[in-house]
Amino acid sequence: MDKLIPVVVIKNLEDTVPTLKALKEGGINCAEITFRTACAAEAIALAVKEFPDMNVGAGTVINAKQCKDALKAGAKFIVSPGLSADVAKVCKKAGVQYFPGCVTPTEIMQALELGITIVKFFPANVYGGLKALKALAAPFPQIKFIPTGGVDLTNLKEFMEFDKIYAVGGSFMMKGDIVATCKEALALL
Repeated sequence: MDKLIPVVVIKNLEDTVPTLKALKEGGINCAEITFRTACAAEAIALAVKEFPDMNVGAGTVINAKQCKDALKAGAKFIVSPGLSADVAKVCKKAGVQYFPGCVTPTEIMQALELGITIVKFFPANVYGGLKALKALAAPFPQIKFIPTGGVDLTNLKEFMEFDKIYAVGGSFMMKGDIVATCKEALALL
């Protein structure tokens, strides 16, 4: 998995190819296409077809139906803002990685019970950022985190220096000049 996971919102299907092309030009080979729009499944299918070497996944997946639709479209990983046992079951059966949002010890314990050891920490800035991640890592040494929400170019390096960070996700890579922002983010790593 890549260390940077851009959170990509595709509102119009025709934006899919230019958006993923910009990510690749910027050195990023991963995209989490959110299920917040009507064309999400089609965008994932198009992205997988046009960029077969990219790690294209689905984000904001909140139920089993969306998960099945995303997997049918070719998503290579699934991300949720929270933890869904139903989504976890669908992913396990399909052999696809699932990164559920978990910000409390209870949610992390539920993830562990489902066999999940990498969780999204969202929104990271609201739930205490790096300080909270360090506190949660102490009782859960087997867990790795993907902080998302409030992570940007100003604090990316600080997050990535913590050994319990699996990757960093965010829409910050999609703002302004995507190619330049991605290159700058990679340079920080």
